[in-house]
Amino acid sequence: MVIFDSSIYVDDLRIGRFSDRIAAVGDLVRNSSVVLAELWRGATRSAEERFLNWLVDHYPVLTPTQNNWIESGQVLKRLQANHGFEAKKLRDLHFDVLIALTARSHGARLITSNRVEFELIHK
Repeated sequence: MVIFDSSIYVDDLRIGRFSDRIAAVGDLVRNSSVVLAELWRGATRSAEERFLNWLVDHYPVLTPTQNNWIESGQVLKRLQANHGFEAKKLRDLHFDVLIALTARSHGARLITSNRVEFELIHK
């Protein structure tokens, strides 16, 4: 299974950067409900809305569990303690932590173009 981070979909919608790679994965794609929420929040054109509806119609949606939510708080607490992040940075990272934990819970591979933050979360 593969979960694409919103960074992949945004780059693809803007410049078609990952269309071939996304298509090549086919039936292995799973949506993260967190990614979908991020994408809906930023959708400004009807084509983007059609694409998001298509994603929901064609691929299963995985949602963070209660344990994912609790663990996300614990991960953010460790990141704050280790790196001294302020509240705004922690809020910015929260959805990424939830996406990563959801992928891990389902044994899915997370594909992102935002490597720096996800490597930080992974550690």
